[in-house]
Amino acid sequence: MFGGPSAEHDVSGASALAVLRGLPLDRYRPVVLGVGRDGRWMLVPSSTVEEVAARKTDGPAIQDRLTAAGTEVELRPGGRLVSSDAPDVVLERLDVVFPVMHGPYGEDGVLQGFLESLDMPYVGCGVLASAVGMDKVAMRRAFTAEGIPSVPQVSFTERQWRTCDEPLTLVGDLGWPLFVKPANMGSSIGISRVAEPGELARAVDEALRYDEVVVVEEGVTARELLCGVIGDADEPEASVPSEAKVSGTWSDYAQKYLSAADTITSPANLPPDITAQVREMAIRAFRAIGGYGLARVDFYYDEAAQRIYVGEINTMPGFTARSVYARGWAESGMSYEEILTRLIDLAFARRSSKRQKAMGAGG
Repeated sequence: MFGGPSAEHDVSGASALAVLRGLPLDRYRPVVLGVGRDGRWMLVPSSTVEEVAARKTDGPAIQDRLTAAGTEVELRPGGRLVSSDAPDVVLERLDVVFPVMHGPYGEDGVLQGFLESLDMPYVGCGVLASAVGMDKVAMRRAFTAEGIPSVPQVSFTERQWRTCDEPLTLVGDLGWPLFVKPANMGSSIGISRVAEPGELARAVDEALRYDEVVVVEEGVTARELLCGVIGDADEPEASVPSEAKVSGTWSDYAQKYLSAADTITSPANLPPDITAQVREMAIRAFRAIGGYGLARVDFYYDEAAQRIYVGEINTMPGFTARSVYARGWAESGMSYEEILTRLIDLAFARRSSKRQKAMGAGG
């Protein structure tokens, strides 16, 4: 599944295409569902899927993506995929859903809850972890509760911002520059770097386009590190860290998805002790939100102070051709095909475990 009404719709289409190309076809038969910006579920024709999967492009990652177009469908219990116009006609029977969805609706627990209600196995974090991982305020509270260091920040609602006589007081004593973000969004959408007080109002208004809660972080001079996590809640594993090389002052949407330049170094050039700390903190962050399946944890590494901060956790990181998640695992000895197979196996394992628990409770 890909798409959805989120502002990350296009990023999701690019990620889903990479997953489609990486699936071992001797084991899986992919069925592609695109969710339109209007929320309608569309079964993408197999001929279109084959054509797009075989296409080769050298441009920016965001240009190489699937499009949500086809037959409007609904998902019913038992994995039955039926036509919206003819509900008695079963078009496909699905075994597992790989929700390659980024941002609100697909990554925030909403879709996960729907799939749970259908007893449908799905890849990735569950309802709670998805919701906490999507919301930067709840995420930070989970990290704080577990003693995981993070960059100083404040948050406030749109009403608090509009009714405050002295808006600058809402950012308290945070050090400048500041990063202003919507609480629920990813892919650097709605984020602004603010160097002086006069720029704050514009940045807050931009963040409020995407959410009613705004997060303001203190800027730190640091290297940006990223670390993948895979596994269940009991034995998650962390990949070697990668590093995002920033052009300018920060890594914005254009650098991530519109540029053809490769900004990722994997593995990151780090002392062994820092590498070990990042991997250990990635697992702690994963457990702090109750993660399952996969996540990518982003860090700030202040070399001068020898301090590592957890920036955020992404419960469905990008799977584009330049995915740092896949590259980190490749450097750790796990191929892209192996990643996908393991994630799907984990989806079945979780559903099996839940069924056993339900039977035990009923007895």
